Amino acid sequence: MSHSAALPDRAPHIPVLLTPLLAAVAPVSGLWLDGTFGAGGYTKGLLAAGAACVIGVDRDPLALEMAAEWAGEYGDRLRLVVGNFSDLDTYADSLLDGIVLDLGVSSMQLDQAHRGFSFQKDGPLDMRMAQDGPTAADLVNTADEAVLADILYLYGEEHASRRIARAIVEARSRAPFETTLQLAEIVAKCLPRPKPGQSHPATRSFQAIRIAVNAEFSELVEGLMAAERALKPGGKLAVVTFHSLEDRIVKRFLQLASGHEANANRYAPARADQTARFTLLTRRATGPDEAELAANPRARSAKLRVAIRTEAPAKRLNPADLGVPQLAPPKKGRR
Repeated sequence: MSHSAALPDRAPHIPVLLTPLLAAVAPVSGLWLDGTFGAGGYTKGLLAAGAACVIGVDRDPLALEMAAEWAGEYGDRLRLVVGNFSDLDTYADSLLDGIVLDLGVSSMQLDQAHRGFSFQKDGPLDMRMAQDGPTAADLVNTADEAVLADILYLYGEEHASRRIARAIVEARSRAPFETTLQLAEIVAKCLPRPKPGQSHPATRSFQAIRIAVNAEFSELVEGLMAAERALKPGGKLAVVTFHSLEDRIVKRFLQLASGHEANANRYAPARADQTARFTLLTRRATGPDEAELAANPRARSAKLRVAIRTEAPAKRLNPADLGVPQLAPPKKGRR
């Protein structure tokens, strides 16, 4: 059943850092892939800037369903695919001129209470981007307390993770979690009341659970390596991140892939393989300017990183080398 009719009235989706992104990858031409299609903001920008064709990929079928209203205007210049980051190198018959990735949850998902992403709107505790597999409710109602604490701490950087995990387990012993506001209320009770201007107490916990439900970090790592395989020499990779953990992974990936790895131990031998597979356009990430922040407050934490593919062969990397938070393996005899 379509949920399109249930969408709230709101301002059109604003793609974050679109202007600096298009400036960084100019001139735009040839075949591009938008790996996080969403509302199509980046795709429309790329097509307007000169891309011959854009493959719009999203793991959320609803995003592509909603695009049906306007996608036909572009004819064969736009092709839509339901898919994941990890398969980005399988959606085209030739190497790509560019790839754009806009990480994290989309505004559309946050604005739809029935998707269960928002702690400010009551809805089923879902959080699944692809709308299949275990839900956030499944996770918080069944995971071991120690596992919950690790998820909250490692994926959400929540320092009260043990206190919150203990409260979740205690609350679910009385009744299972079913809605977003149920969970947000329990989390909020574990933390001080926020001061004016501070984020909601449940922000970090909801981020952590969403990342775990959607395996976002492993998908990101596989997506970056798939992008490396999919780009032609001279092809451009642009990635927009929204929090420090995912930005650390992207930054580390580009450092290693461009041969700019910092040597943590000056006495250790230099790595033999320093062949650059990417060239960094800038060493520092680009953030929103004051005008964009005024127009779109959700852009405040966004960072853009852009690199150009070289002719060097692609290679696999160990997720641990990219700073991916590693959950401890479950103890024997416990689930």
